[in-house]
Amino acid sequence: MRAGLAGQIGEQALSTLDRDAEAMGAGDAFADALGVGATAPLFVLPDARGGEVALDAVLARGPVVLVFYRGGWCPYCNLQLAAFQGALAEIRAAGAELVAVSPQTPDQSLSLAEQHDLAFPVLSDAGNRVAREYGLVFTSGAAATETMNELGVELSSFNGDETNTLPAASTFVIGQDGRIRFASVTGDYRWRVGPDEVLAALRG
Repeated sequence: MRAGLAGQIGEQALSTLDRDAEAMGAGDAFADALGVGATAPLFVLPDARGGEVALDAVLARGPVVLVFYRGGWCPYCNLQLAAFQGALAEIRAAGAELVAVSPQTPDQSLSLAEQHDLAFPVLSDAGNRVAREYGLVFTSGAAATETMNELGVELSSFNGDETNTLPAASTFVIGQDGRIRFASVTGDYRWRVGPDEVLAALRG
């Protein structure tokens, strides 16, 4: 994928985005993000297909794997969500449900779900309200934002607001008691938790 990105957007643009990711990963912007043992904030959010999903209703059926992703324009997010789709049967066999959340509008989320045949709820967190409760929100840096705009990725079009805010790429496993059992919050969005770590947390 990285080789494809370099050919698609150019080395200079990729280097700018890489520097931004490295800076985010090196800082402490998410020092207040929720961790293991914390109580997961409940929410009700619209899904891509016109319904709503309430976290407490999903938890009533079993543990929840909650993935915060930046948007369907992010190739790293797409790769991660595709990996989770590939492991969805195993996740459900472990008694859990998978829910993905981004600040994208429902229409943008629907496009993503259809493009990748995602069979789990893809929810829209307008203004990153829920992500903020989990301690995950940051403002995209000026250089990264300018580069993305030049590439045709305008966050305002995807998210429906002008804030340029995004959630950190994060994955949580929440037990039926509402407590976080596993948490991965990474400022460097190029590195993601995959199904193996989540399945180990569910089975542990």
